[in-house]
Amino acid sequence: MIILVINCGSSSIKYQLLDMRNNDVYDLLAKGIVEKIGLECGRLQHKPAGKDKVVKDLPIPDHTMGMQLVLDALVDKDYGVLESFEDIEAVGHRIVQGADFFSGSAIVNDDVLSKIEFCCDFAPLHNPAHLLGIRACQEVLPNVTQVVTFDTAFHQTMPPQAYMYGLPYEYYEKYHIRRYGAHGTSHQFVADKGAKMVGIDVHNSKIITCHIGNGSSITAILNGKSVDTSMGLTPLEGLIMGPRCGDVDPNAILYIMKKEGLSPDQMYDLVNKKSGFLGVSQKTSDAREMDELANSGEFKAKLTLKMLTFQMIKYIGAYVAEMNGVDAIFFTGGIGEHNSRLRRRVCENFTYLGLEFDYEANTAWGEDTIISLPESKVKAALVTTDEELVIARDTMHLVQSIEE
Repeated sequence: MIILVINCGSSSIKYQLLDMRNNDVYDLLAKGIVEKIGLECGRLQHKPAGKDKVVKDLPIPDHTMGMQLVLDALVDKDYGVLESFEDIEAVGHRIVQGADFFSGSAIVNDDVLSKIEFCCDFAPLHNPAHLLGIRACQEVLPNVTQVVTFDTAFHQTMPPQAYMYGLPYEYYEKYHIRRYGAHGTSHQFVADKGAKMVGIDVHNSKIITCHIGNGSSITAILNGKSVDTSMGLTPLEGLIMGPRCGDVDPNAILYIMKKEGLSPDQMYDLVNKKSGFLGVSQKTSDAREMDELANSGEFKAKLTLKMLTFQMIKYIGAYVAEMNGVDAIFFTGGIGEHNSRLRRRVCENFTYLGLEFDYEANTAWGEDTIISLPESKVKAALVTTDEELVIARDTMHLVQSIEE
């Protein structure tokens, strides 16, 4: 079954085209990413199987144009891998926010779309982008079944004491105000894969997964189930991120609104699109550019990265306490997989737990690598995530179930 997987992030569209035969037997036909959407100059990187990578730098103002670039690349006469769009048998989409409507993947229909749209307020930088991706595919592939896989589904196992806020209970009942988390597809995949790498049973373990990228979250996974996670009602809560502020005293928000005379919509833009890496560094929301600035001695860039590291240590420490220990800490995501300095600084703070760090192994860049020494009581590893494979598997199973 040829499946196109679309993963729309806040500033990127990752995609893979896979020929799935079963969960573990498949061919990757093409993969790529459209990134830096909305910035001055975006980029398309398209890698067809057996052919050279194609890189195009051009302005990409929004996700609509980004989706068009993806579809055009797949059927391009020079570097495409399909004769026509009709070769695609199913499309799977990553959806950040499904609230408590979904505890698993679902086939797209009007009801599912309406619930995704309802959740746009909970993931304002993501769900609208996901809807654009779905609708663009519906237009080009009107007869192809589409499936959605939710980042929030894995976190539905969190207990009420972890997901409730200290607000009047009526707002939970009326408006579904609670913590939902995100990156669940990645956290689940990385926990399963990482456990196999370090030789522990995911169903009898205490694991902390760190998905660190333009959007970042940390999750406590007890016996294979999410019990707490750093993101909240929306992907704004938790760690400092690309353009997002992360944890902030709500009164600080109100204070700025009063002092600056900002409306709720203006404040929304400030905390979601003008804060985080961008706001503190006053230079960029891109982690790679931030690293370059920090290495050149730029004070605010160095401060930004120190804040991220410090906050990661705090969350990991809290989850160790919550689970009464930890067996393994896994790093993934664009920053987690490619920033050895961040991994080192985080792990060095947990030597008291018996984590013995392997400095030489930690030089790895984007490859599955155990970064703790063999005798280490707590295991640590760089674990490459593959959300697209999880989505393709779910899509295949759901499409097969309706065909049967």
